[in-house]
Amino acid sequence: MTKIRPCLWFDDRIDDAIEFYTATFKNAKITSVQRQDPNGPAFTATFELEGQEFMALNGGPMFTFNEAVSFFVTCADQAEVDYFWDAMTADGGAESQCGWLKDKFGLSWQIVPKQLFETIGGSDRAGAGRAMQAMMGMKKLIVADLQAAYAG
Repeated sequence: MTKIRPCLWFDDRIDDAIEFYTATFKNAKITSVQRQDPNGPAFTATFELEGQEFMALNGGPMFTFNEAVSFFVTCADQAEVDYFWDAMTADGGAESQCGWLKDKFGLSWQIVPKQLFETIGGSDRAGAGRAMQAMMGMKKLIVADLQAAYAG
């Protein structure tokens, strides 16, 4: 069976990363860990977040994450946006624009409420434009502000 699974390259923080991600997402599990030294850090590991499989590699400092690849998290409401935003920006993470952030490992995420699509994709094109303009001025997306902008 063919599968596509992202492989995330970490620089000596693979164990911390796997622990962080599987603690942050409610539906998460570590599926395998391989160590070259039984007392050393993981060399490779696989884990699942919300049904998506990931592979992690403890590859060293040669490559780092950048914004060309991000993971998109669709949230049910503002409480869920706040939860993921706070967790992902804690301990060295960084806010960006329009719902984007980098976590403490430098991995880019988009934390997006489902209401974004209802506002910027709504049938009222003027309202959608206002919602888009509101989004462009935000870091963390605020559902009430998107909805207010859409309503005019």
